[in-house]
Amino acid sequence: MTAPTLDIDALLDDREVRILVCCGSGGVGKTTTAASLAVRAAERGRDVVVLTIDPARRLAQSMGLTELDNTPRVVEGIDTSAGGSLEAMMLDMKRTFDEIVLDHSDSERAQQILDNPFYQSLSSSMAGTQEYMAMEKLGQLRRNTAWDLIVVDTPPSRSALDFLDAPKRLGSFLDGRVIRILAAPAKAGGRGMFKMVTAGFNIVTNVITKVLGAQLLKDVSAFITALDTMFGGFRERADATYKLLKNPETRFIVVAAPEPDALREASYFVERLSEERMPLAGLVLNRVHRSAAESLTASRCIAAAEDLNGTESAGAEGDDDPSRIAAGLLRLHADRMNVIAREHRLTARFTGAHPGVAVGTVQALPGDVHDLDALRSIGTDLSVAG
Repeated sequence: MTAPTLDIDALLDDREVRILVCCGSGGVGKTTTAASLAVRAAERGRDVVVLTIDPARRLAQSMGLTELDNTPRVVEGIDTSAGGSLEAMMLDMKRTFDEIVLDHSDSERAQQILDNPFYQSLSSSMAGTQEYMAMEKLGQLRRNTAWDLIVVDTPPSRSALDFLDAPKRLGSFLDGRVIRILAAPAKAGGRGMFKMVTAGFNIVTNVITKVLGAQLLKDVSAFITALDTMFGGFRERADATYKLLKNPETRFIVVAAPEPDALREASYFVERLSEERMPLAGLVLNRVHRSAAESLTASRCIAAAEDLNGTESAGAEGDDDPSRIAAGLLRLHADRMNVIAREHRLTARFTGAHPGVAVGTVQALPGDVHDLDALRSIGTDLSVAG
């Protein structure tokens, strides 16, 4: 079954589309895809910011930047003749968390939170914090009118859709029974750190103290108390950003490679997005092999190579024998055709399961992407290949 072709230029030119989210399993080229789409959109007249959550520095290097951080930086070398622009940034989850604290608390309470050891650990390393802060940063960027297109490179999580669940998980953590118990002593109002209202609370607190230690329990309690007024704000902003992702102005692009595991993950992403009613633009299949001589099949190449191996070339011996060289080239082409056939079968299996999903392909490159020209070539390839 032939899948519909992903019309990437129509997508980038659609002014109603304000957010592109690139998702997929690790190692399939999400960062490169996001960067190439951002460059192409900017050079077609959009004012673009690309947000990467990938801790690798590939995006900065390919765009000629010495570094990326939590502040959008102008990418030089973009063709602005169509009126577009490009800025790039990389999520700093702790700085983003700090900004939320400073924006939504008075200075005294904000400093209490920022100095709290439990907060410092939570904001730097707790599972789910990176994905939640990615959602926060996306919401911040969308509220800024400087850009008309935001391209998001999703976190390198085991599941690239973890960022959809992160706000709910963090909200559950902040609202959880244990957290509320930990906060209760500080809310008791001068009756001592471990003096609870009931004997039941005393028992729970004693157990937690043995597990966590008195100092950590004190840090957690102080943190939760200081942060209490912000709980509602966390949930409200998370809900708003989640609704934004379901809005027609957002499009998801699932990125995969023509490998069984990557395409299985892509199928999961497509199904999950459908369940969540998230708007899917299509699949970008990276590192696809092609040949200008696909009519020359692998079986014909092998047969011709065997014939040549039985032919003795007059005046030629050893490795310089033209017949040996030709036979070797035919076998290389046969190997390439076998790879192409395998990739076609894998892609056909995906499109058979998801016949309505548009597909765009990007040819496998001989080396790494390290500059704007390489990003442009990927965008061009994607715009004409399907």
